[in-house]
Amino acid sequence: MWKNRNVWIVLAGEFIAGLGLWMSIIANLEFMQQKVPSDFMKSLILFAGLLAGVLFGPLAGRVIDTTSKKKVLLISGAGRLVSVCFMFVALYFDSIWWMVLFAVTLQISAAFYFPALQSVIPLIVKERELLALNGVHMNAGTIARILGTTLAGLMLTVMSLQGLYVASFVAYVALLASTAFLNVPEPDLQRARGADEGAAAVPGGEPEQAENGRRGSDPAAQAPPAEQSGFKALLPLLRSEPIVLTVLWLTLVPTLFIGGFNLMVINISELQHDAQVKGLLYAVEGISFILAGFLVKWMADRGGLMNRLFLFAAIVAAAQCLLFFADSKLCALLSFGLFGLAAGGFFPAAATLFQKQIPKAYHGRFFSFRSMLDRVVFQVVLLSTGLLLDFIGLQLMVLVYGVLSFVLVAVFAVREARSVKKDRAEASF
Repeated sequence: MWKNRNVWIVLAGEFIAGLGLWMSIIANLEFMQQKVPSDFMKSLILFAGLLAGVLFGPLAGRVIDTTSKKKVLLISGAGRLVSVCFMFVALYFDSIWWMVLFAVTLQISAAFYFPALQSVIPLIVKERELLALNGVHMNAGTIARILGTTLAGLMLTVMSLQGLYVASFVAYVALLASTAFLNVPEPDLQRARGADEGAAAVPGGEPEQAENGRRGSDPAAQAPPAEQSGFKALLPLLRSEPIVLTVLWLTLVPTLFIGGFNLMVINISELQHDAQVKGLLYAVEGISFILAGFLVKWMADRGGLMNRLFLFAAIVAAAQCLLFFADSKLCALLSFGLFGLAAGGFFPAAATLFQKQIPKAYHGRFFSFRSMLDRVVFQVVLLSTGLLLDFIGLQLMVLVYGVLSFVLVAVFAVREARSVKKDRAEASF
């Protein structure tokens, strides 16, 4: 895998994109803090970008499945550059409306870029290397988040906001340049529009057989062409792949933690009367997340993907319950460390399962759908966390989230065990 040039280009692109994105985010927050006194107005500005990304999700999925994925990555990368130009105009005219346009165009570009990138990954490596690449890919994004926020904070002390956006623009130019060297061995695009997945080319020229012997016998394989069906084609596919629905539900468990992450950090700091604990919590979570990414290859040989996903989700639930003792610094740090390890293992495993179970002809639409779902659920969790923190406080809230997470894990684990038992019984006849 490490001799594959495409792998290095994808990882470098994710790292560079992350640096640019997080520098932009820190700069945006600083700009809003100077120009927008109302917290509600700040949330509306952020929500405008999110809504634009959700609305363009269906179009993004259809385009990714019927167009060269490299072309989609290049055009969406160019869209990032255009969005930063809008921010330069916002700074020049001291206008918040140009910043809204920046947020909208950036999120629209992201709606195309990230699902396309998820669709590219299974095309550039062999199936047995997917989990390892997903883990390292997620680590590249995490390291970029840590370095991007740190660098942006330091840069704000020595330069203006305009200088920070210039740095972000340079990062996006480097991303666009690196993407131009990507060589994606895509199957014939006309055939990709059809329902039959067929043999997908992998580096080395050997055909990769479809997962679980899917070769036209799957109900989803009879779906209409991609350009006609859009997200509707996913319905029979999801019905025929209950394991995918199970993992989508399980993703709610770490999202309950992530959605209220910043709010919980602030409340823990207030509970312990210690401002420095915020930095410690972020550091412990980030280091644990990265460590899990490096261990993901070792975990690949120990148990099936579903077993590990249930284990990681259960650990996240335990980490949530442990925050009931958030007034203790040791318990708070242990909770965030456990979450980092579990989330760092959960998300690469989930991405690998999706890439294997979903036919490649549907990857664009599926990952666009998942991106939309993640954005909506994240906002719901964020609002719910804020309300619960106001009404019942941090310690009772995390207990509610923890119990809910354990219930979700238990229900779907029992359902999965019954399904496996039924399949074995049918196979024995």
